[in-house]
Amino acid sequence: MISIYQCKSAFQNLLRPFVAQLAAWQISPNQVTGAAILLSGLTGLALVQSTQFAYSFLPTTQQVLCSLPITLLVRMGLNAIDGMLAREHDQKSALGCILNEMGDVISDVFLYLPFALIAGISAPLIVGIVILAITSEMVGVLGYEIDHIRHYEGPMGKSDRAFVFGLIGLLLGLGVAPSQWLTILLIGVIFLQIWTIINRIQGMLQEVESWK
Repeated sequence: MISIYQCKSAFQNLLRPFVAQLAAWQISPNQVTGAAILLSGLTGLALVQSTQFAYSFLPTTQQVLCSLPITLLVRMGLNAIDGMLAREHDQKSALGCILNEMGDVISDVFLYLPFALIAGISAPLIVGIVILAITSEMVGVLGYEIDHIRHYEGPMGKSDRAFVFGLIGLLLGLGVAPSQWLTILLIGVIFLQIWTIINRIQGMLQEVESWK
């Protein structure tokens, strides 16, 4: 199934020299994971405050939305870096695995749930997307128990969600009104998330079946 996740290897190759330098500086995967969560939390908080309070010394909603693609790209980079530090520089740990999986879900909530506060956007659709995002990642993690593999099947995985919301943020930040096009897009995301959950479940069951 086509997914941005398939570009992960090329993305990691670009980051590998930087990861080696971080390892030389004794930066741990857990510190990188924490930075990703903090970045997501601060961005989500900025979006919440901009929709609820108008202070001249704080960023406007449009400014936060325009910065969202950069934030999401940095977050994706940090998520790749923590895994590479753990795998390629012998820094794996049980705590790191827990933080990595929890951090992905928490970051999604921080970054995407505030969209429900933006005028003109369907709050129920945003809440539904966040719930399905949590569910799809939980199903992916269940692979560790079912067939000992973390499942990342698409078509709407973590990277794909980041791309969609980065695009939405950019368009809204540039002044495009959140009209029917956005409602249709969000409904499409929900459909693709359900498809993703089904694909991950089928992937686990097929793997188990192949053992017989």
